[in-house]
Amino acid sequence: MGRLINLHLLVVLIGSGPVISAQAADQRSVATDWSFGGHTKYQYIHTLVPDDSVLQSISGGSLQDHNFEARLKISARRGQLDFEAHTQVIAVHSDSLPVFRELPGLVTPGADVINDDRRWFNLTHEFSNRNKNASLVRLDRASVSYTGAKTVFRFGRQAISWGNGLLFTPMDIFNPFDPTAVDKEYKSGDDMVYAQYLLESGSDLQAVAVVRRNPVSGDVEQHQSSLALKYHGFWGRHEYDLLASEHYGDFVLGLGASTDFHGAILRADLVWNDTNPGSTLAAIGGVSYSGLLGGFNWTGFMEYYYNGFGQTDGDYSPANLASNPELLKRLARGEIFNLGRHYLGASVSFEMTPLLMLTPNIFINLTDPSALAQLVVSYDWKQDLQVLGALNFPIGPNGSEYGGIDSGQPGLYLSTGPSLFAQLAWYF
Repeated sequence: MGRLINLHLLVVLIGSGPVISAQAADQRSVATDWSFGGHTKYQYIHTLVPDDSVLQSISGGSLQDHNFEARLKISARRGQLDFEAHTQVIAVHSDSLPVFRELPGLVTPGADVINDDRRWFNLTHEFSNRNKNASLVRLDRASVSYTGAKTVFRFGRQAISWGNGLLFTPMDIFNPFDPTAVDKEYKSGDDMVYAQYLLESGSDLQAVAVVRRNPVSGDVEQHQSSLALKYHGFWGRHEYDLLASEHYGDFVLGLGASTDFHGAILRADLVWNDTNPGSTLAAIGGVSYSGLLGGFNWTGFMEYYYNGFGQTDGDYSPANLASNPELLKRLARGEIFNLGRHYLGASVSFEMTPLLMLTPNIFINLTDPSALAQLVVSYDWKQDLQVLGALNFPIGPNGSEYGGIDSGQPGLYLSTGPSLFAQLAWYF
């Protein structure tokens, strides 16, 4: 609660002018612009569990998750100074939580509730987290920034996204989204110092320092933190990105580019990681296009993803995964979400009406082979109400990534069947 009080005082200080000043009249003429808003979201997820799944002994024939999240946003601007804070209230009643705790050493379909174990500042207060229930309140954004004619400086909890990938994002090293996530409205924030310098050409240079703690000791450590520089430039009508970073003790270099080609957009990223076992590459290449089909507007894209940290032979048994610690570390940190090497992803969004969007997606592991087919529906029910739904269908044999990986127990797999995702969001 002490940090919340301090942040409240910070808001008051930013929003109030000096009581006595030789320039009091000038200060009063600079108004403080306040903005308030937010949303509430309720999610229901129903996941079928196959008979040969190891999850049967823990959850039975299905997993049911009820998730509630409320986000209250407040921002203030006074001259060249900005303040932003987002408070989250999260309550979960989930069959997936015991699954996560029961099988902590394996890749599971459930995920534990968010925490600040690695973050510089602990801005999360957990009310409960046991059995199937969890509830907490946290600050997901809390930053102060200065914006000049060519410069931006921002300190505090914030989020950034880098790279040209739309589904797979190897250059987005700070809290990337799971490619199969349905709701991608907000990335989780990190505690960082951010700076940007805008050049006359329109190019810009960004610098980021993300400070993290060792989740075991709780100490701030350099090899847990990140320092990154990214240059975004133009070459004629083409755009490119150059990235250099020290990330969790590894040296990372990235090169990205995008350009238009006969009405289509071509995108690519190449990322080189210098790890202790040796250097590793990750890459994406994709094309996106939009048009009119049968009277409906549509936008589609396709991406190839090479995950250099993935398993080479499609063997995801516990013993084989244990021999690939670099992959497991990135899975645990939420940087990588795929176990294999070669993937193809595709997505097409159809505007059925101005209020209704239909988006089929496909994620294919080219090595297994296995796949996840997904159908997403978004409907703006009323001005401030949105309905978001999705059906997920895993396809593939036992032992494959989407069909269900080997659990280490004879005849049992870490697998889930088709699932339904439904969300109702109210914005204010």
